[in-house]
Amino acid sequence: MTTKQTLRREPDPRSRRSMAAALGLSALLVAATLGLVALRVEQVRLSYQLDALRETRKSVEELNRELRVEVATLRSPARVEARARALGLAAPAHAQVRLAREFVAGDTGIASLRLAQGRPPGGVGVR
Repeated sequence: MTTKQTLRREPDPRSRRSMAAALGLSALLVAATLGLVALRVEQVRLSYQLDALRETRKSVEELNRELRVEVATLRSPARVEARARALGLAAPAHAQVRLAREFVAGDTGIASLRLAQGRPPGGVGVR
């Protein structure tokens, strides 16, 4: 009687461990590489965003400068006077001017008014 024998090799536990370690190390290496790529992509995206913000800032600063020049031009006394004359306004007569000190309650306003009118402070009310 002849029996056919087959050789069977038992798996070596060291090769299984080394294969798992190699697979784990490869996965770690791939994850680290993908992490670095993701960081680089984010850096490029932020760089573009920063460039856009710098361009916006530059245009806003230019607009701000132009508006300051326009405000200074519009507030110019010569321009205000010319515009007033164009509207038919004239400088007020001396009798039309009333000092704000006349309307201040208390002795401070009255004393200041008397000094402005050339009268000595003190005495009874004004007018």
